[in-house]
Amino acid sequence: MFVRSDWSSLWPNPELATRTKFPGVKLEALQFLHLERQILFHGHEPLDTDSTPTLEGEAWLLNNGYTQAEGVANLDRVPETGALISIGYPKFKGGLGGYARYIAICPPDWKYGVSVGQIPESPLQKADKPLHWDTKLGVRVR
Repeated sequence: MFVRSDWSSLWPNPELATRTKFPGVKLEALQFLHLERQILFHGHEPLDTDSTPTLEGEAWLLNNGYTQAEGVANLDRVPETGALISIGYPKFKGGLGGYARYIAICPPDWKYGVSVGQIPESPLQKADKPLHWDTKLGVRVR
């Protein structure tokens, strides 16, 4: 389950990193979704689950064996229901934490994205050089 707030529409504004209030998910809502609705995973656009001083929602999730996707973009291009989300490979260059790609597999009549066969090697094009580890940078690069 992904929570859309349109926060990602404000990126890459650096001022966002200084805000102490942002769209969040209350602890009670997280507990309801995970315990009553039995979801195992959720995602959201801001870089934290909630804006409480102790990040109580995030702490509850991580102390109870749940995980989440933070900083998810383009939720405005995913249908509210009917999409299958695939968690893809990490973005190897730059950033902190476990950045990954989340790919929405949408109904065939959905207006965004590409379909297999529309472009060569879609939806993920082949790179001309393989990834390798750069010891100076400490990341994988092409």
